[in-house]
Amino acid sequence: MTSAHPLAGKQLPRHVGIIMDGNGRWANAQGLPREVGHERGADSVRTVVRAARKLGIDALTLFAFSSQNWDRPPHEVYHLMALLRRYLIEERAEILDNDIRLVTVGETHRLPSSVREPMMELIEMSAQNTSMVLCLALSYGGREMITDAVRKICRAVTAGSLEVDAIDTDVVSSYIESSRILPPLDLLIRTSGEHRISNFFLWEAAYAELFFTETLWPDFAREHLLEALEDYSRRERRFGLTSAQAKSDDADVDADADADAAAEAAGEAGEVA
Repeated sequence: MTSAHPLAGKQLPRHVGIIMDGNGRWANAQGLPREVGHERGADSVRTVVRAARKLGIDALTLFAFSSQNWDRPPHEVYHLMALLRRYLIEERAEILDNDIRLVTVGETHRLPSSVREPMMELIEMSAQNTSMVLCLALSYGGREMITDAVRKICRAVTAGSLEVDAIDTDVVSSYIESSRILPPLDLLIRTSGEHRISNFFLWEAAYAELFFTETLWPDFAREHLLEALEDYSRRERRFGLTSAQAKSDDADVDADADADAAAEAAGEAGEVA
């Protein structure tokens, strides 16, 4: 007999982003090289991707390598790239068999060809999958992405295809890379006890719920993800409205959904008749 969904009936986020932090500190605490911490962190990636898929999360973004990480010691960068290549190759079957679509955000042109090639292959192979989107933020920086969007907007204005007075938050969002491939960010998780977002999804996190845990990333398991989702389910998301307004909007959405479902059912009944 299949066990009940642990969060059945509760509000779940469509899009979860995770800042995976603490690999180095985990290794140091064990008296091990930092590289071992990164390897254990890769195991947590596998665990969390699988759990998110089974829980019905629509999109999961993992902050895997930042723009600033290029400044780390060369041997550590080399090891991280090797781990990324191995993940893309070894997890190919898991991603494809579970109907997961792989996408990326960031300056991926900076990645070595040994990583870009298996990455692009898997992106292409999984392009038609629909059960979950797995987004890897690689060579990614929130400020860098906003700067790139501003640059593109300036070019559009110069070319005459965009009026300055037409620029609003929706227009800016349309030039942000993530908005073209991902739903709005609902929940941002950071591991390792740090309480900052470290240049990750600065635009996207405007109304995201934030969850910080002391757990180091190599120790982050399914139960920790469930804890974050359980906490999220208790949040009241107001988006600048009062509590009464937010509840009224939720009721309107529920009523519209019920009406749509009733209309669809009536249509199906008519077809049967």
